Amino acid sequence: MKIQALPHDDVFSTLLSSPQGLTAEEAARRRGEYGPNEIREVQGRPMILRLASQFTHFLALLLWFAAGLCFLSEFMHPGEGLLRLGIAILAVIFINAIFTFIQEYRTEKAIEELRKMLPFRVAAIRGGTEIEVDAAEIVPGDLVMLREGDKVPADGRVVQTSRLTVNNAPLTGESDSRLLSDAPSDKELIDSENMVFAGTLVVSGSGQAVVYATGMATEFGKIAQITGKVVEEISPLHVEITRVSRIVAIIAVSCGGCFFLIGSLVGRGFWDNFLFAIGIIIATVPEGLLPTVTLSLAMGSKRMARRNALVKNLNAVAALGSVDLICTDKTGTLTQNQMTVTTLWCPDDKAAMACTVAQLCSNVTVTPEAVKGDPTETALYSYAVGQGAVTGERLGETPFDGDRKRMATLHRIDGKLFVLVKGAGESVLPLCTSLGQPGSTAPLDAATSADLLRRLQEMASGGLRVIAMAYRELDAPPAGEIPEEELSFAGFMGLLDPPRPEVPQALKQCHSAGIRVIMITGDAGPTAAAIGRDIGLITGDPTIIEGLACAGMPDDQLREELKKENLIFARMSPQNKMHVVSLLIEDGYRVAVTGDGVNDAPALKKAHVGIAMGLCGTSVAREAADIVLLDDNFASIVHAIEEGRAVFENIRNFITYIFASNIPELIPYIGYILFGIPLPLTIMQILAVDLGTDMFPALALGSEKPSPQIMQRPPRPKEEHLLTRGVLLRAYLYLGMWEAVAGMSAYFYVMYQGGWSWAQPLASTSTLYLQATTACLAGIIATQIANVFACRSPDVSIFTLGIFSNRLVLAGVASELLLAGLIIYTPLGNSLFACSPIGINVWLLLIPFALLLLGTDETRKYFFRRRILRAKAAA
Repeated sequence: MKIQALPHDDVFSTLLSSPQGLTAEEAARRRGEYGPNEIREVQGRPMILRLASQFTHFLALLLWFAAGLCFLSEFMHPGEGLLRLGIAILAVIFINAIFTFIQEYRTEKAIEELRKMLPFRVAAIRGGTEIEVDAAEIVPGDLVMLREGDKVPADGRVVQTSRLTVNNAPLTGESDSRLLSDAPSDKELIDSENMVFAGTLVVSGSGQAVVYATGMATEFGKIAQITGKVVEEISPLHVEITRVSRIVAIIAVSCGGCFFLIGSLVGRGFWDNFLFAIGIIIATVPEGLLPTVTLSLAMGSKRMARRNALVKNLNAVAALGSVDLICTDKTGTLTQNQMTVTTLWCPDDKAAMACTVAQLCSNVTVTPEAVKGDPTETALYSYAVGQGAVTGERLGETPFDGDRKRMATLHRIDGKLFVLVKGAGESVLPLCTSLGQPGSTAPLDAATSADLLRRLQEMASGGLRVIAMAYRELDAPPAGEIPEEELSFAGFMGLLDPPRPEVPQALKQCHSAGIRVIMITGDAGPTAAAIGRDIGLITGDPTIIEGLACAGMPDDQLREELKKENLIFARMSPQNKMHVVSLLIEDGYRVAVTGDGVNDAPALKKAHVGIAMGLCGTSVAREAADIVLLDDNFASIVHAIEEGRAVFENIRNFITYIFASNIPELIPYIGYILFGIPLPLTIMQILAVDLGTDMFPALALGSEKPSPQIMQRPPRPKEEHLLTRGVLLRAYLYLGMWEAVAGMSAYFYVMYQGGWSWAQPLASTSTLYLQATTACLAGIIATQIANVFACRSPDVSIFTLGIFSNRLVLAGVASELLLAGLIIYTPLGNSLFACSPIGINVWLLLIPFALLLLGTDETRKYFFRRRILRAKAAA
């Protein structure tokens, strides 16, 4: 059934309705049959499962495993402090899960945002009487009243109109206001001038429409269904953190297994070796990694919010930094979403009559606050008034319609009668027989007509929406319809939605950063190409693919088209957009998609990072996106990408920092099992480092500002991982070894100063033993202070960065020293972590180790930079 092609009577009979509307009883029956007029969530994930997922990802499972080992060890060998460690690890899991859940829940828009697109109360005719009902009560067959400012409650067929104009931007994503008609149409449903759609806005006029689809059966609902069925891509950061967790698990279990075998070979008992292996595994697992990553992402999201990018999904912070292709909408993102007259051309360079037509031949509503109406008409009116206001009495009107592509009015101006006509150039020009100003018209010959047509085409090819102005002076009022022939041509006005001024520079930054940008718009191809040239997105002849061609193109051919430069997709449907994004992802691109309309939602959800507009965007788009731009500016995307890249680098830096302390936690166990010395570092002291002194400096590393060169580099290769061989070697075999040497040196220094001899057993409660293990802990803390400065960058000198440039690092070091003081020099700290106060001589011994760690790493960075410069020079 093509509802748009039916005459009025057939519309009512087909929907079993009437000009008096439905009866209350019939409306109630249909509501039971069709359900409420609401957008339902499709395949929604229950909140309990969202919370549960925070406890079951791989890094959380690794911590569950470590906690289980602690409890098992405590059961088999009580009194070693492993019960406290197990409880502490469980606390980390729970606190991190709840924090992440709350962070995402607070910014996640629930499905109720979709329902807010529908008006709360609707005027409908029931039983011949106009009443107000809830939008949810509207059913197929209802006759609804539509007035200026209303949101359309459901899809309907217009059966009565008085200059009813509707803006379909919430559905199409483009400023597509149109004057509606109640006549039958043979066009496609979405293009028909006699159809209204749920969620769209009545710009001006009034009318009546018979509802034929409600809730999920509307065009709005169909897009919501598509969005709900889209399978979201796993974020690159999630993949990387899982990989890091697996590598850590393999290293931990391998070390535990190896030293279990070594213990067996040296003659130790099975249970002693088993408990020792558990200690090795616990020492190797970085318990502080999970909360540090989570808090770092949260800090990154706050920095991005300060740059007008609101993060809904924490993983999207780092994912945005890996993006190498942006599919961007045009209207409202690259442009200002504000139609503006940029060109006025008149045959004799006199614009007075053209501006008179633009001002008076219009249906805008002027209020003290603003000029309201169709965006094109408001732009024409505002421009004309700016050139000089005129007054006239309107005596009649022939409304605009899609077939005639023009409107005409009859006005009395200064006592004279004028017919004023404006519309598409191809519609108005054939009606003109002369050109000029009143009192000086000249005949319009073939050559002049050809010249006007050429000028029209030139303006249109420049991406302008061209409106022709014409008029005719009458001696007496017309007897019938307003005459629209023998007009005098007054001029052309060219309108454009101007680009945002920040966009060209943002696109240059994208180019420098190796990020490709493709425009995917619902607007016409020539208009999109003109905007693309203005902002520098298009530098040569554009390749324009329209929606119908895209839909009929085989995937292999479309993939070849996607490789071309200067590519623009125009007149794209939601399905077309999502298909293009899917192919790009399949081809290995890491894709960000921007959008503001309902039609953008499926592609936003499919992309690695969906970016919605916060000011002019629909709730559906914001619901589907990962990030919401608070200023709707493409330049903010570039700023957010810069922050995303910095977040990834910072995560790598604090992973290096955290992993480095694993080696000085591991070496004491090796000495204990292989050489029979008293255990130099206890489990609780390991906990003091991993979940205590290391936490704040690691978080401070997560706040490091982007380097000036970060947007001069291409996106990191897809095969480049967060945890690389270089990161592991630097953390484990270089920085970690320095810390292990410092810790063990302090341990043996205190032991020998206290009169200990090799192989002499010590009670775990003796003062000498407690001081020695405290000295080992102090060695790790001292060198980790130097390490936090070394890890601020893998290649840039700390003196180039500035020692005081990251105040949070200084605060982190201060907190580390404060915690160390509480652990080492207070009775409560001594009791909890089995420590004993140490003298200043131990700290003086450790300071050179810290300086050596920082100095040797500065030397490594120097030679690394020299090698890079030589490689660039050779290239």
